[in-house]
Amino acid sequence: MFRTVLTICAILAVSGCGAAYISPDVAAKEDGSVQVVPLSAATISTANRSRYRPKQIPAVFFQNAGGAGSLRGAGALPEPVQERQRRPVALETRIPPAVPQAPYEIGVGDVVLLATKSGRGTVEQLSGLLAAQNSRQGYTVQDDGAIAIPDVGRIQLAGLTLQDAENAVFQSLVENQIDPSFSLEISEFNSKRVSVGGAVAQPIIAPITLTSLTLDQALSAAGGINSKDMDFATVRIYRGGELYQIPLSEYLRRGDLQKTRLIAGDSVFVDTEFQLEKAQAYFAEQITLAQVRQSSRVQALNELQAEVALRRASLNEARSNFQALEALDAVNRDYVYLSGEVNQPGRFKLPFERQATLADALYEGGGFNTNTGDPSQIYVLRGTGHVDQVTAYHLDARNVVNLVRATKLQMRPNDIIFVAEQPVTRWNRVVQQIVPSLITAGVAAVR
Repeated sequence: MFRTVLTICAILAVSGCGAAYISPDVAAKEDGSVQVVPLSAATISTANRSRYRPKQIPAVFFQNAGGAGSLRGAGALPEPVQERQRRPVALETRIPPAVPQAPYEIGVGDVVLLATKSGRGTVEQLSGLLAAQNSRQGYTVQDDGAIAIPDVGRIQLAGLTLQDAENAVFQSLVENQIDPSFSLEISEFNSKRVSVGGAVAQPIIAPITLTSLTLDQALSAAGGINSKDMDFATVRIYRGGELYQIPLSEYLRRGDLQKTRLIAGDSVFVDTEFQLEKAQAYFAEQITLAQVRQSSRVQALNELQAEVALRRASLNEARSNFQALEALDAVNRDYVYLSGEVNQPGRFKLPFERQATLADALYEGGGFNTNTGDPSQIYVLRGTGHVDQVTAYHLDARNVVNLVRATKLQMRPNDIIFVAEQPVTRWNRVVQQIVPSLITAGVAAVR
């Protein structure tokens, strides 16, 4: 019995000396190498005055692919060699050949509208129809001459009359076991056009619709003829490489000339040119210059788009490489370390481009353990210029209001955030180490 009591006393003596459990703590030193500073508005201001520049995000993240380069033009074009002729003595009348009346044929770019009966007795458009540019529901005839209907597929309509197109749609609906009750109409005419320019009120591109487009209708759509000298004005029609002209006086006198039927691709030009050969050469020259200018612009736009795509790919690659290096911890970063009674001991990365506070670092990992941590003993350990000098900024968070100060203290690289344990936690851990020793000692004494 005496041996058992002696053994227990020895274990308690060892535990009391701290050999059984050593608790980490923060204490000031008399030589001044460690200073404990209460966290207040004044000390926070002093601590934040220390120089620190956060790591910068690489410049590649601020660049954009379209920041350089510009769309070049066609450059210097050759000077026109043809000149307009003024006040002719006589104008030759050259009438274009008559165009036979024919049904309208659907072409690429036309928008057809397909509608079917609904259960409410009104005409509604089929579900899934694509909206046209004017917000009407319809199908645009694509560059292969077909439209695509959901659950039906592609139907070739280019080159068909409206009646033939209805037959084609009807056949496709029947083949796909869809109710073939529908109506088909053309809502936009974009495939066949006639350009009107020169001495008119408003140059336009006039579409050819289900009804034939006549010369007087085209000129009326352009606001009428606007020439200062009506006696020498002439209406010229450029068609298929040939130039036809009708003197304005002859045009106004003859109703059949006014009803001249135009076809797709015609160009109507009103001016006072009188020599057919020179007018034709001038007109062809203007067309050539416009085509050169347009093709040059298209080529320049394609080049610019390719250049932007290459720059964008290069920027994305550089950003991806940096992010991969950062994920592999191969980027030079600044850290703050968390220890003691925190929920997730480890290191906190100081962010790019901005300052982080004690609250950011402490609560990024879930804060401190309220069961074991002592809220009155929260420290930020910061080394000074000398390796052995440390300043411990002490935050007493027993009053939760003091946590506001944690949002004001800025972190610096290699700061250490330490949360001390509660006294009861320290005693509990001592007991956890002593009890097994007591049991072992008691068993040995019995033996």
